[in-house]
Amino acid sequence: MSNIILELKNIHRHFIQGDKDLHILRGVNFTLKKGEVVSLVGASGSGKSTLLQIAGLLDRMSEGEIVMDGEPCGNLSDNKRTKIRRHDVGFIYQFHHLLPEFTALENVMLPEIVAGMSKNEARTKAAEMLEKLGLSERLDHRPSELSGGEQQRVAIARALINKPKIILADEPTGNLDEATGSKVMNELLRLSRDEGIAALIATHNNDLAKKMDRCVVLHNGILN
Repeated sequence: MSNIILELKNIHRHFIQGDKDLHILRGVNFTLKKGEVVSLVGASGSGKSTLLQIAGLLDRMSEGEIVMDGEPCGNLSDNKRTKIRRHDVGFIYQFHHLLPEFTALENVMLPEIVAGMSKNEARTKAAEMLEKLGLSERLDHRPSELSGGEQQRVAIARALINKPKIILADEPTGNLDEATGSKVMNELLRLSRDEGIAALIATHNNDLAKKMDRCVVLHNGILN
């Protein structure tokens, strides 16, 4: 049985803008092992977000293939791609994207309810996940009542609640101060490793990148 959970094969992504062909990714090859945590670094505009969106089946590559847990999925229908994202991939962004009218608990419950779980079971699982992130006293608080670090920890709980096979995080501490960002990243790494979830985390912070199992660099559309 393969130990590889995600494989990107010769991924190209280019856009036509006027009379120009903008080549963002140029033959990217990458493998992510089960339970492995990898940092993705690169200058602003290097294509990190595009790579994460393609890896998470949010965007389609121009050329290449994506294999997730042994299944080629780059050319699947939109419905099948949505199903894989719902069950196998957790996304964390620089901004938390929490629903402002819902409490922390309700925000974390949503993915489970969408997946068909009962409200009672979803509430129990969400509360347990938030407790793991030190937020047991903040369950009934709305995002506006939480600090930036607390908001991002709620976003992490929401991404992990379905126990995905892969976490894809795009500058998850980019909006936080250094001390808070380091604390949030430590929580993300701890939970990912405790749950055995593989993660690809884009960051511009070299100190945070060094906490991960290995680092890959995206430069001029090429991954090294």
